[in-house]
Amino acid sequence: MIRRSSSAALRRVLRSSRVSNISKHHLSTAAAADTNFPPYLLESPTTEITQFPSGLRVASETMLGANTATVGVWIDAGSRYETIHNNGAAHFLEHMAFKGTPRRTQYNLEVEIENMGGHLNAYTSREQTVYFAKVFEKDVPRAMDILADILLRSRLDPGAVERERDVILREMKEVNKQNEELVLDHLHATAFDGSGLGRTILGPEQNIRTLTRDDLREYIDTHYLAPQMVIAGAGAVDHSHLCELADYYFGNLKSELNEEQKKSDAICLDTGKFVGGDVRIHFNSDPIASFALAYEGASWTSEYAYPLMILQTIIGSFDRAVGKNPTSQLCYDVAANELANSISTFNTCYKDTGLFGLYAVAEREKVPALAACITKNIAQLAHHISEEDVERAKISLKATMLMGLDGNTNVCEDIGRQLLTYGRRITPVEIFQRIEEMTVDDVKAAAHKVFYDKDHAMAAVGGIEGMPSYEWLRNNSF
Repeated sequence: MIRRSSSAALRRVLRSSRVSNISKHHLSTAAAADTNFPPYLLESPTTEITQFPSGLRVASETMLGANTATVGVWIDAGSRYETIHNNGAAHFLEHMAFKGTPRRTQYNLEVEIENMGGHLNAYTSREQTVYFAKVFEKDVPRAMDILADILLRSRLDPGAVERERDVILREMKEVNKQNEELVLDHLHATAFDGSGLGRTILGPEQNIRTLTRDDLREYIDTHYLAPQMVIAGAGAVDHSHLCELADYYFGNLKSELNEEQKKSDAICLDTGKFVGGDVRIHFNSDPIASFALAYEGASWTSEYAYPLMILQTIIGSFDRAVGKNPTSQLCYDVAANELANSISTFNTCYKDTGLFGLYAVAEREKVPALAACITKNIAQLAHHISEEDVERAKISLKATMLMGLDGNTNVCEDIGRQLLTYGRRITPVEIFQRIEEMTVDDVKAAAHKVFYDKDHAMAAVGGIEGMPSYEWLRNNSF
C-alpha cells in the first residue's frame, strides 16, 4: 500500500567506465576474533557499495533466504537546508510525490502498488529526505521504476498543490496537539535560533499557504543531485542488478549546480550553531506540564558520540504507567517521590552538532520539585557513574541496536542513513567493538563536556508556572 516493469532497454549491461569504487565493508576475521562476538554477528552479510562517477552511490546487503526486498533513495537534504522563504518545501514534496506523474495518475500508482502487494513510503527529517518501497524480489525493478518516477518526474500539478495545502495544515494542527512534538520543535527553534536546524520540518503556516509549484521544482533542481543521493537496498537484492537499475533510472542526475543555481536564494548552507535559550508556553487550564531540557550534544562523527549513547542508556527512562523499575539515580528519585508521569532521555545527532537532554511530563504542582531533582542529578552525574553502570548500559545498547536491525527495511534504512552520515556502512561488529572500547572515564568525560558550566535550551508547554527561571536552572546544574 502507499503511505504517504522492467523494459528491454533495462537489460543493458553496466559499462565499466560508469562505475568505480566498489567495496565491501566488514571487520577483518582477525580483528573480529579478538572481540569474542557471537557467531551470528561475525557471519552477518557484508554491505557492497558502488560509487558512480557522477557521485551517486549504490549500497546493498543481500540477506540469504529473504523473499522480499526494501529499496529506496536517501537524499542528503532536509528542512535545515531550506531558507526562511521555502521552509517546508521538502515535506510538501513528500506529499506531492504520490499525486501522480506523466506516466502514472495517483489512482494508477496506488493500484500498481496494491497489486504488487508492496508498500511505498516516505519521510522528511531535518537532514534527510527518504523514499522507499518494500516489495517481493521479482518486483524490485518495478519498485525502482516507481521511485525514480515519483522523485524525478512528479507532475506537481498546480491544482493538486492547492488541494494539498489544506491537508498539510490539518497535519500541522494534529502535530501541534501532541505536546512532545510541539515541545521538541520549540526546543530546536530556541537551541538553534537563527540557523536551519531551528526551523520546523513542516514549515510555518504562511509558507504552506504560499509555496508554489515553481518553489517545489526549484527545491528538486537544487537538492536532488547525484552526490547527495544514495540508492540503498536490503533483503532479496543482487548488488550488480541494483547498480544496473540505478544506472538506468538515475543515471542522468546532475552532479553539481550551475552558476546561477549556486547564487540562488533557495539554498541554505549554514552550520548548526547551538545558542541555547528558553521558550515557555503557559496554559492556565492545563493541569499537566511538558518540557524538555537539553544541552549541546555531539555530531554523528564526534569522539563523544558513542560515550553519549552509553550515557543516554545509563540515565534511561521512567514511566509511571509501566511501574517503578528505575534504571538510574535520577529515575529512582523521580519514581520514589512520584515527581513525574514520565521522563526520558534523548540523544539527537546531526552532522555538526547535537542535542542531549531530557523530556518530562508531570503534574503542574510537581514541576518545581522535578526541576530541582533533574538539575541535582545532572550536577552529580559525572562523579557517580560506576563501572557497573557502564557495563549494564553496554549490554542494553547493543541489544537495542541489534533489535533495530531486525528486518530488511530496518537494514536498508541503516545503510542509507549511514552512507549519508559517515560515507560508509558501519557494521554491527564494528559498532559492538566501539561500544566495548568505551570506558568509565570516557563516559564521565562526555558527561562533563555536555553538562558542566554549559548553557542549555529549554522548551516548556502547559501548566508550567512553577518552572524555575533559566538562570536558576543554569546555576544549579553543575
